[in-house]
Amino acid sequence: MKFAKLVFGLAGAWGVLVFTPLYFLFDYIGRREPPALTHPQFYFGFLGLGLAWQAAFLVMAWDPRRFRPMMIPAVLEKWGYAATVIVLALEGRVSARQLATAMPDTLWGLLFFIAFVKTRNGRSQAGSHAH
Repeated sequence: MKFAKLVFGLAGAWGVLVFTPLYFLFDYIGRREPPALTHPQFYFGFLGLGLAWQAAFLVMAWDPRRFRPMMIPAVLEKWGYAATVIVLALEGRVSARQLATAMPDTLWGLLFFIAFVKTRNGRSQAGSHAH
């Protein structure tokens, strides 16, 4: 239980710290990694969705046992992004630097999976007693 609280709390805080500055870097990213970004609705929509997930991680940290089923989509969220960037790198469509941005999500996904497994046995303890 402590592991899940720690993992999801740290992940939520990390995500807020990583995503929030991106709201102010739209033009900078376009200049640093040409071509310029041309669909702000996708960029800012991604950021909004990302921040919503950080809120979900913080909720899961608050009560991992109660929100354990949400750990499955949390793993998929992390590994889905990582897998996408890895495939794009294999196709030569993103740089090694861009590939590196997927590595934290790969690790968070693994930690989320471990948290899911570790909370398995504690799931029904509150309502069950040995007879």
